[in-house]
Formats: sequence, C-alpha cells, structure tokens
Amino acid sequence: MASIGKIPLQSRNLPWVEKYRPQTLDDLISHKDILSTIQKFISEDRLPHLLFYGPPGTGKTSTVLASAKQLYKEKEFNAMVLELNASDDRGIDVVRGPILSFASTRTIFKKGFKLVILDEADAMTRDAQNALRRVIEKYTENTRFCLICNYLSKIIPALQSRCTRFRFGPLSQDQMIPRLEFVIQQESIDVTPDGMKAIVTLSSGDMRRSLNILQSTSMAYGKVTEDNVYTCTGHPLRSDIANILDWSLNKDFTSAYNQILQLKTLKGLALHDILTEVHLLIHRGKDWTGGSKPVHCCGSRDFHTVWDGYFH
Repeated sequence: MASIGKIPLQSRNLPWVEKYRPQTLDDLISHKDILSTIQKFISEDRLPHLLFYGPPGTGKTSTVLASAKQLYKEKEFNAMVLELNASDDRGIDVVRGPILSFASTRTIFKKGFKLVILDEADAMTRDAQNALRRVIEKYTENTRFCLICNYLSKIIPALQSRCTRFRFGPLSQDQMIPRLEFVIQQESIDVTPDGMKAIVTLSSGDMRRSLNILQSTSMAYGKVTEDNVYTCTGHPLRSDIANILDWSLNKDFTSAYNQILQLKTLKGLALHDILTEVHLLIHRGKDWTGGSKPVHCCGSRDFHTVWDGYFH
C-alpha cells in the first residue's frame, strides 16, 4: 500500500495498519497508473466523482485520504471532507440527512468543492443508492463524491455511470515485501525468510492483512517464523497438510479418517482450510515437506508426485 517514507511519531499501542498508513499519494507504491491519473485530476482541478473497487487491503481508502490531504489544508480538512464508513447507518435517512446537508452547503471564503467519501458503499441499501444518485446530480458544482466498495456488482448502474471507475487489484509480492521489510526494520522484529514468505502467502495480496499477521505474530511469539505465523493465524501447517494427504492416499479409510479427525481436533483446524490447502498441494504439484527431491507421497498407489518449491 505504501512505500518507504517518513513515519510520524505515533503512540506505541497504535495498530501498525494505521501507524504506517501512507499520508501522501507519493507514499503509495501500488497502482501507479491510477495514482498518476488522480494526480493529474487534482493538478488540473478537474476531479470527477470517483468509484474505487477491489479486494480489501489494496489501498483504496489510503488513496482517497491521501488525495483529500493534498486537496485541503489540515485546518480546513474537517469542514471540507465528510467520511462515512460501514459503522455508520447506511439507510436512506443518512443520504437525505447528513450527506444532503453537507453537500448542499457552501463554505464561506473557500473556493473549490467539498469531498464526500463513502467507504464500503456496497453496504448501502438500494433505496439509499437511488437517493444518492439524485444528490450527486444536483450538487456536482459544489461537491465531489468518492465511493469505495469491494464488489462493483452491488453498486447500482445509475451510480456507476456517474463516476469514474478504478479497480484496485491485489498487491504483488514484489510490492508487499519492501514495505514489510521497512516495518520490520522500524519495529526491530526478528523475522526468518520462511516467516516472511508465509506472511506474504497467507495475505494473498492484502497489505492490511499482512501487517496484522506480522504484528500479531511478533507480539505473540517474539520471533516470526513460518510455524509461528501459521499457528498464530490458525492455519494448517505445511507438514500437517502433507501428513493428511499421505494418510488419505496410503492408509485405509478408517485409519486415515481417525488420524485426520484427531489432528483436526488437537490443533483446532477448520475443515475448509484443510480442504483448500490439500487442493492447492495436489493442484500445484508441490512438496510441502521442503525436500530437494520429488516426493512420492502415494506409496504403492502412485497417484501423484509432489514436487518441491511450493511457494515458487
């Protein structure tokens, strides 16, 4: 989500997601094409209504907040920006009340437009979205709207057509690792290479989740290793998945079922996670045991060969 830059002094108990949130558009490292377009809109004073959509933790909220901080000075920020998120009521009364009241009034001695940020707009009711459509039409001269959502399909077509849409895709490992390394350096955390790999793999392109995993694991265990990361998140260990697959293929049904059930109960594993990881292991044909040679985990039933390099 953000690049290496100056981090303002924060209290020790502040979550790292907020402590290391980018403050300017230049701090953001992902989606350079989107950032350059928004930067041009701002520099030319031609900002349209915006619609940011994509999976969580990809920089949507950070981008619009950084844009707002570039548009307005700190002392006028609260008067010019209205931010609503999922914790607020999302019915039609909010659109007709606070949003309409904010959008319809002008600020004395201040040129330019106000900014309304509606985070998680896909949680809004259909009636509220229809009412918002009219508000956007009527007060475009005075106010700009930025809608943020995870699922574009939950935004009515009438709202989509009134906004310039930008899709924020999951972050790549090359984008996430430098940022994680910066946080590790700032917080003086002991992280092993396989621990870093596990964090990046489990976060699936979600920068917020990767920082939360890093913080929780470091606080719980002190040292961030692969096993500690998987244990802290309640995810099945690679060795456990390899054992489950081996039992399923080489033992009779009753023995395999009992051993898998015992492991599942002992470690509190979710069946969904087990099935997902077994599927990935078989589908990718990789070795979870970390060996340097191909591993025939099927014994006499030579059903599948599991190769090394699961993360590559």
